[in-house]
Amino acid sequence: MGGRNIVSMASLKANFEHMGFQHVTTYINSGNVLFRAASIDGRDLARRIERTLSRKYHLEVKAVVRSYAEMARLMKTMASAWKSDRRWRYNVIFLRPAVDSERVLAGIEIKRALERVVYCPGTLLWSARLSALGRTAMLKLSTRPIYQEMTVRNANTTTMVFALMQRMQAR
Repeated sequence: MGGRNIVSMASLKANFEHMGFQHVTTYINSGNVLFRAASIDGRDLARRIERTLSRKYHLEVKAVVRSYAEMARLMKTMASAWKSDRRWRYNVIFLRPAVDSERVLAGIEIKRALERVVYCPGTLLWSARLSALGRTAMLKLSTRPIYQEMTVRNANTTTMVFALMQRMQAR
């Protein structure tokens, strides 16, 4: 929900159930909601979620919806792009459709010695040396209007969300 407005995950879950979604579950208190839906159109689902939650909580809500197939592709890209190194931080930047492009970072000069960015449709995989986080170009991203069209999860959260999705698939 953007980190500025706290919404109870129990309330969020109840609202998703009220919208008719099935097997609704939440993960950590940062707006991660997993569910089954009859529609497979992610843009349509995002608009529906945004309208409902904006009405319910009187907040400007921007939803990012990813299917199981999209997350499976992302996990493969993460595995090939990142090698686990405790000296680095790994984040997944989920992009809304309006900014989903390899050129999303046009005008931001990535500091190759400090950070790496890999585009995977719908996401940017950003990694940076922990010792240099304050000097990375990606920090500038949060000050730009385009940042409102993204949401960030660390690699561990992304991996756990996918594991939960796999469990849902097995049901």
